[in-house]
Amino acid sequence: MQWAQIYDPFGYWWLSTLLAALPIIVLFTLLAGLKVKPHWCAIAGSFTAFVVAVLFFKMPPSLAALSFAYGVAFGVLKIAWIVLAAVYLYDISVETGQFEIMKESIAGITPDRRLQVLLVAFCFGAFIEGAAGFGAPVAIAGAFMIGLGFRPFHAAALNLIANTAPVAWGAIGTPVHTLAAVTALPESDLNAMIGRILPLTAMIVPFWLVRTMVSWKETFEVFPAILVVGSSFALTQFLWSNYVDSNLVDIMGGVVSIIATLIFLHFWKPKRVWRFDYDDKVSAPSSSTTTISDPIGAEWSAKEYDGYAQPRTYTAGQVAKAWMPFAVLSLFVLFWGLPSVKLAMNRSTTPAFRVVLPDGKVRPGPPGWDVPYLHNAVSRSAPVVAKPTPEAARYDFNWLSATGTGCFFAAMVSGLLLGRNPMQLMKTFWRTLVRMRLAMIAIAFMLGLGYITRYSGLDAVLGLAFTRTGWLYPFFGTFLGWLGVALTGSDTSANALFGSLQRITSQQLGIDPVLMCAANSAGGVMGKMVDAQSITIATAATEQVGNEGVIFRFVAWHSVALCSIVGVIVLLYAYVFRSAVPHGLLFVK
Repeated sequence: MQWAQIYDPFGYWWLSTLLAALPIIVLFTLLAGLKVKPHWCAIAGSFTAFVVAVLFFKMPPSLAALSFAYGVAFGVLKIAWIVLAAVYLYDISVETGQFEIMKESIAGITPDRRLQVLLVAFCFGAFIEGAAGFGAPVAIAGAFMIGLGFRPFHAAALNLIANTAPVAWGAIGTPVHTLAAVTALPESDLNAMIGRILPLTAMIVPFWLVRTMVSWKETFEVFPAILVVGSSFALTQFLWSNYVDSNLVDIMGGVVSIIATLIFLHFWKPKRVWRFDYDDKVSAPSSSTTTISDPIGAEWSAKEYDGYAQPRTYTAGQVAKAWMPFAVLSLFVLFWGLPSVKLAMNRSTTPAFRVVLPDGKVRPGPPGWDVPYLHNAVSRSAPVVAKPTPEAARYDFNWLSATGTGCFFAAMVSGLLLGRNPMQLMKTFWRTLVRMRLAMIAIAFMLGLGYITRYSGLDAVLGLAFTRTGWLYPFFGTFLGWLGVALTGSDTSANALFGSLQRITSQQLGIDPVLMCAANSAGGVMGKMVDAQSITIATAATEQVGNEGVIFRFVAWHSVALCSIVGVIVLLYAYVFRSAVPHGLLFVK
């Protein structure tokens, strides 16, 4: 028996919207307002979503329970496993002493904290986003910045802000692939359109990142470096997304921006080195330069000093050995992402769906299982879709081809190359697992919440509220993507949730569907810094569990402001630069 989603059970759209938003209100009130631990927030949000779906939107309890379990299973394999494996690799690097050399190698390039945050949080974080995605950049780059000497709060907050512009192409282009699949629009057009929106914000985010740390004057002191970082990344992002493919946009952007910045810093240095007031000094301070409030503890400030403790120097071989684990990680993730490799691993480890052809013949389909009693048991209806459409629920337990498994093998290989024996590596993994256990619970329940929202139709109710904005829909439709990521913690999931709705609504309003579907993904990236999953990962990686609410309040306005900028860009494309929206674009083969 199939259950059809109900989008306005009371006949008052505003009341239905308020009830649909209740799980989000509970989640963020507990997280930001009452400072409840994130795993309890996620549990409370999931329970609220279950009650709202069953009592008010008439979803059968069995379907609500199954959708929650499906989301938890998806979250554990697809997201929590990646983050756990990435942090495991970081822990191996720390325990073998290589992370200290990595830290000193960055400090040797520049002691200026403004430039370090550009190199690590923005450039290196973008590379990790392209390779692994799903929170791994915040975990790895955040831990990296603590190793450099940043306070945990600064490391977490700055990495959340930095992990925006690259998100639409995270994990080898997964969000774009998903968007094309759910909208039935050409992937090349969607990819190119996203590549004509986000490079503009990629020019802004590095400046925004530095300005968050320091005053306007001190930001403009390193403006040449900001320009090199932003322009090199944005140009690569634009060219690769418009003329090559959607898989390696972030990886190439991160590599090019790192190389361009390192070359530039070889010839240019800021006139004055900027450091935090808590950094190691070798002489007395002379004068204060700026003060920015730190919600956790002391002032976030900088002072001029006559000198600083200089980093130790290492040979090129020592530096290469220290960076080797992350080079191995990159190779493994790229290899794991190759379609032929992924298909071969899936066929060897996972049962396949059976696809019945029109002539009655049966052939293997995608690997995995139909979720019992949930697959095709829920139906979406107008105006969310053009005609009643059953919601598939297939769980592809592709444990071997999962990105997290590639990250885990990379960590094991790196540990062996660094001289650790298997027993030592297992002990390290156990310590990582214990440290990340609450974060993994929070991630799992957040995905459970997201899947109840999806299968009950609560997401569609919220989305339909945005469609009432008329000619301003290009702006507010961008925030629909933002909402999707804030709900699910994933641009991929946001595209799956709202991609079809964006296409239908834009066609009804006479707006180009390629633009609005791309805007869903582009706006979604700015919601990445406020979703509970990312904040949980950030606090777990920087060892400050309990400060999630403080971090959320700090980054919330940055998220809204940056998404508003994306919304204005989309408005301009919708009404001023319509000819710039691509149609029929083909990738270079």
